[in-house]
Amino acid sequence: IVLDLLLIKKTLFLARTKRPDIIHGHLHEGVLIGWMVQKLLFWRGIKLVGDFHGSLVKEMVSHSYLGGGVLRKIFQWIEHRIDNLGDAAVTSSWENTEEIARIRTRGSTEVLLDGVRVEMFDHLPEKNILRREYGIPEDKIVVTYTGALIPNKGIQFFLEAIPLVLEKYPAAHFLISGFPYDQIEHRIRGQAWEKNVSVVSPLPYFILPKILKLSDIGVDPKEASVRQASGKTLQYMGAGLAIACFDTRNNREYLGEGGSFAQDISGAGLAEAIGRLVESPERRERYGTMNRERAKQFTWVQPAEKLETIYRQLTANN
Repeated sequence: IVLDLLLIKKTLFLARTKRPDIIHGHLHEGVLIGWMVQKLLFWRGIKLVGDFHGSLVKEMVSHSYLGGGVLRKIFQWIEHRIDNLGDAAVTSSWENTEEIARIRTRGSTEVLLDGVRVEMFDHLPEKNILRREYGIPEDKIVVTYTGALIPNKGIQFFLEAIPLVLEKYPAAHFLISGFPYDQIEHRIRGQAWEKNVSVVSPLPYFILPKILKLSDIGVDPKEASVRQASGKTLQYMGAGLAIACFDTRNNREYLGEGGSFAQDISGAGLAEAIGRLVESPERRERYGTMNRERAKQFTWVQPAEKLETIYRQLTANN
C-alpha cells in the first residue's frame, strides 16, 4: 500500500511533466492509479487503457493476502469497479476478455496476447549436454513445469499428478523450475517419488531456453477460472515441446490440435494427459513439431501492432 501511494505521486509527477496522450495502466492497481491521475489532470484529455491479467481477488487469495468473508466481498466490489474504468481495455486471455467485456459499459475490450521469441531456442547445446549440466537423468522422459509455484497457476494439480504418472510410467522424470520453492517443498520432501523430481529454483528468465531444450514434455496445469493467459505455454511451443494441459479455450486457441488435453480439472485428469505423451514417442514428436510451427503465429509483432492500433484510435480526435 505504501508503494502504491508513492506510485500515485510518481505517476502524477510524470503525467504533469511528460504530458502523455495515454496512460497504460498495468493490472488493477495500475488502472486505478491511472484513472486517479486522469481525473486530477482532466483538462489534458488524457486517455486511459486498462491492461487486465486475471482476477484481482483471486490473485490476492492465491498469495494469501485475502481470505473470505466481508473483506473479500469488498475487494470483489472494488475489482468490479476497476474493470469498468478506462477508455479501452486489453486482456491477455480470451476468458478474461469475455468477463471484462461483460462488465464494461463503455470502450472496447480486446485480447492482447503474450508473445514468444522462437529464435531464443535456436543454437543451444544438445539435450544430453544440458541434462548433465543441470543434473537431470539422460535416459528419462523429462516432464517439466516452469513458472510461479503458487495455487492460481495450478501447481497443486501438477504435484498430485506426479505419483500417478510414475506409478504407471517409471521412465518419467519430473523437473520443477520456478519460485518460490518453499511453497511446495513440504509436498515433495520425504515422498517415495522424491528421487524422481529435480528442482531448479529460482528460474532466471535467461536460462529458460536451456531448461526447455533439455525437456521432452511441458505441462501447464492452470485452469480457466483464473482468467489468465499462459506465457509458459507459448514458451513450450517455441521450444518445440509436446504439451499437457487442461481443455480450456485459451489452450485450444494456442495449441489447436497440438496438445494432450485433460478432460477433468484434477490431478488425475492431468496425469492421464501427461501419460499419453510419456507412452508415445511418436505423439511427442508430432505435437512438438506442430507446436513449434504454430508458435510463429504468436510473436511479439502481432500484439505490438494491435496495441498501436488501439492507441491511434484513442488519440484520433486529439
